[in-house]
Amino acid sequence: MSAVAIPRGAAARFSEEYAAYRRTKRVYASVFAVAFIACLVAAGITAKFDIGRLVEGLPRTTDFLAKLIPPIGYATFGKDLAEWYWDIGKWMDSLLNTLLMAWLATILGTTIGGLLSFFAARNLAGSYLTYWTTRRVLEIARTVPDIVWALLFIIAFGIGPLAGVLAIMVHTIGAQGKLFAEVNENISPLPIDGIRAAGGTWWQEIRFAVLPQVIPNYMSYTFWRMELNVRSATIVGFVGAGGIGHDLFTSVQLLYFSDAGAILLIIVATIMAIDMLSEKFRHSAIGKASFSR
Repeated sequence: MSAVAIPRGAAARFSEEYAAYRRTKRVYASVFAVAFIACLVAAGITAKFDIGRLVEGLPRTTDFLAKLIPPIGYATFGKDLAEWYWDIGKWMDSLLNTLLMAWLATILGTTIGGLLSFFAARNLAGSYLTYWTTRRVLEIARTVPDIVWALLFIIAFGIGPLAGVLAIMVHTIGAQGKLFAEVNENISPLPIDGIRAAGGTWWQEIRFAVLPQVIPNYMSYTFWRMELNVRSATIVGFVGAGGIGHDLFTSVQLLYFSDAGAILLIIVATIMAIDMLSEKFRHSAIGKASFSR
């Protein structure tokens, strides 16, 4: 078999176009690099980032961290630890309130955000108006910080856990709606086409074509959001929304640094436990545990 000859004109045109493409790519890369460096410099100037001040202030940070942990002796370990966690009963009760706030807000926010995500996915929304409107609603919900939502709800409903739950729920709706919508847009269209060809309704497409593909990702994002919401429930407690965040804020205000350190360790341990449990549930849901045997 003889090789197919390529006309000299076509080869020359390809070389010219490829060279032009490489020049354009280099120009874009150079513009991006200049813009990136300019933004980095502007950010450093705006934030007044100073290496000298950073090095000078590090010892003071170490001093503050040292105040969070009181002296604990080897011989008097039990006694010192008991004195450090002198109010453990109250703190654990506040922690339980924080966990329940985060749990309720996660369930409500994920449910509502998950329903809205079907209308915020370009491949599932019935019309562009529905898609655009739902996307903007989700953006508003997640753009406003949850602590600002907490302040608004405190004005409306008063100080207490209700304001914290509503604040975290609204922010969760926006975040989960966006994440779930992006998962929805990356699914395979073949099952949807099959159900449409069989005369299925839109809800049947969601039930039998979309959900089987997205449930593992939904679960992963939900567990991750639960972890974030525990931290958020702690922060909204600073403005009077209840939970262990209120105890932490009070300790810092009154300069009870050892109490603040004890509460911080409780929060860190709780987040670590939630992360390990969520990993186990996530692996169990996708069958990874059986694969490792």
